[in-house]
Amino acid sequence: RFLWCFFFYIPDVNSFAARTNTCGELRAAHIGQEVTLCGWIQYQRQGLFLVLRDFQGLTQIIIPQDEAHSHVRKLLSNAPVESVVRVTGIVSSRPPGQENLKMPTGDIEVKVETAEVLNFCKKLPFEIKDFIKKSEALRMQYRYLDLRSSQLQHNLRLRSQVVMRMREYLCNHHGFVDVETPTLFKRTPGGAKEFLVPSREVGKFYSLPQSPQQFKQLLMIGGLDRYFQVARCYRDEGSRPDRQPEFTQIDIEMSFVDQAGIQRLIEGLLQYSWPEERGPITTPFPSMTYEEALADYGTDKPDTRFGMKIMDISDTLRRLDIGFVQNVLSYPHSTAKAICIPRGVRYLKNKDLESLKAAAKSQFNQCSALGSLRLESADLLEAAGMVLRDPAALHFLWVVDFPLFLPKEENPSELESAHHPFTAPHPSDTNLLYSDPTKVRSQHYDLVLNGSEIGGGSIRIHNAEQQRFVLEKVLKEDSEVLSHLLEALEFGAPPHGGIALGAITSSEFLLVVLVLQN
Repeated sequence: RFLWCFFFYIPDVNSFAARTNTCGELRAAHIGQEVTLCGWIQYQRQGLFLVLRDFQGLTQIIIPQDEAHSHVRKLLSNAPVESVVRVTGIVSSRPPGQENLKMPTGDIEVKVETAEVLNFCKKLPFEIKDFIKKSEALRMQYRYLDLRSSQLQHNLRLRSQVVMRMREYLCNHHGFVDVETPTLFKRTPGGAKEFLVPSREVGKFYSLPQSPQQFKQLLMIGGLDRYFQVARCYRDEGSRPDRQPEFTQIDIEMSFVDQAGIQRLIEGLLQYSWPEERGPITTPFPSMTYEEALADYGTDKPDTRFGMKIMDISDTLRRLDIGFVQNVLSYPHSTAKAICIPRGVRYLKNKDLESLKAAAKSQFNQCSALGSLRLESADLLEAAGMVLRDPAALHFLWVVDFPLFLPKEENPSELESAHHPFTAPHPSDTNLLYSDPTKVRSQHYDLVLNGSEIGGGSIRIHNAEQQRFVLEKVLKEDSEVLSHLLEALEFGAPPHGGIALGAITSSEFLLVVLVLQN
């Protein structure tokens, strides 16, 4: 038995700095103390007082009006907003009735004795205030100014705290080892396009890895047993709201584990590291097969915060005497499916219905069409005032039993990996791998949150012959590219599997996104 003792330390954020306190920590208990603060001028009023801001908060600074401090008054009164200053003064209580309950430091103010302008600020391209609207292009151009906003400061510090909690959970509680893997490598077959880096040898290039996939498998073969890394990954694809060319993921691999073991690990990891302000997480997460997700939601990453499931109405329509409908449904595998939009008559106008019709036509003959229409219908309902998706709700979902292979889009007669070529087949479908690979399910699992994929992983192939068969016979790939991995699998590779969190970013930035992207 082990007795776990936890000690919580309040960090000394003033150590090694030319200040005694931050702008967010002074309270009534500090009244009468002499303090030195450093920060940016957030606001200044008529040479009487200013508000000083740093990473932790705001403090009201009283500018002295007496003749003995005329140089201090002149210095602070003439300093532009966002200039960097250091002030020393006495903490005092605010006059009765002038307390600011909206500020943590609203009971006090600092009466300045000495001041120094450390750097003047020129005219700003935009005000450093959260409520000021700024274009995305302007924010990107002046990213260093945008980072001064309280929201982005909060995001970055929250990210740091959550990643630290993840390290605690993995290393201290479950014996994982943090290992850095190389960034310069060779091409990996399948998957996304990779960035190329020229080498000193003419005609030879390095490839930036899409993920540490091969490295972590080699670590398992090396007997490390449990690996993780806060890994930087690269994909040479166009930027989209849910994907970036450069991103971070929590990369995990374990030996002697099955799919259920990985899922329980991740549920525990998220429970342990999830910010209290976001509310508790309930585990275990529900699970849904790939086929169920497509049948009910029209997508493999369903948003389960609302209903409007896809319904099969084929039998109902077959009973109707409508010629063209009967003709369509007479073809093999033909079905008729529909979505019931609740209170659609009340909330949707003619222009909304025309928009849905246009969307349906543009996606004709695509199996994801109804899934897209379901989400677009939800957007239209909410725009009309209907409360449908609770933004504070956390609907985690495991999607499992994906197909191991899919037809290539450019050549449907050939197959490609649905996940990646190292994913193991479902134990029940192993024989089908050699007779009918199109019917093989995989041991691949995705973690979905409110309709966004926030992680994915699989149990890996740990048998060299099976891996070679998948590469050469099914995928028609040159196995020589992976000769190093195939050889390693022949030297006693243990069963192993893993997952990556944050591999796909979400516009909602809910935790792993909320934490893993800057």
